[in-house]
Amino acid sequence: MNVSVKGPRGELAKKFSPRIQVVQEDQILYVRRESDEDQVRALHGLTRSLLANMVHGVSEGFQRSLDLVGTGYRVQQQGSNLVISAGFTHTVAVEPMPGNTLEAEGQTRITVRGADKESVGEQAAKIRAIRKPNTYTGKGIRYVGEQVKLKPGKRAAGA
Repeated sequence: MNVSVKGPRGELAKKFSPRIQVVQEDQILYVRRESDEDQVRALHGLTRSLLANMVHGVSEGFQRSLDLVGTGYRVQQQGSNLVISAGFTHTVAVEPMPGNTLEAEGQTRITVRGADKESVGEQAAKIRAIRKPNTYTGKGIRYVGEQVKLKPGKRAAGA
């Protein structure tokens, strides 16, 4: 079953299992299942969550922010792309995935925005993978609010 949702931020379409029916009555989407098997019940909850994310995405959108932590770590906006300097000998260029926009806020914050929650999360994960936070120093690219638990270094072991 194909479901399409339109809103001010775009249009999203997704194919769902034939064992689940999605019915629209008076601007409300209802999700119904054909049986009470465990797998069908799990699909029912998944379908409801995916539909809710689609409706939220086309009406308000999703965003994920990342911080660059470390001396010399910075980001620059070049058109719709970003150029990240993350401690390598070269800079890393990042292009937005279709439907996403990338913004550099200052030199150390990146914001990924889009209507599709899955694609926003995937784009943010790919940017974070460029330089994951180091567990000894804390330097790297991390999500805003992410707590990096620092390990003790050599000195703590030898004392």
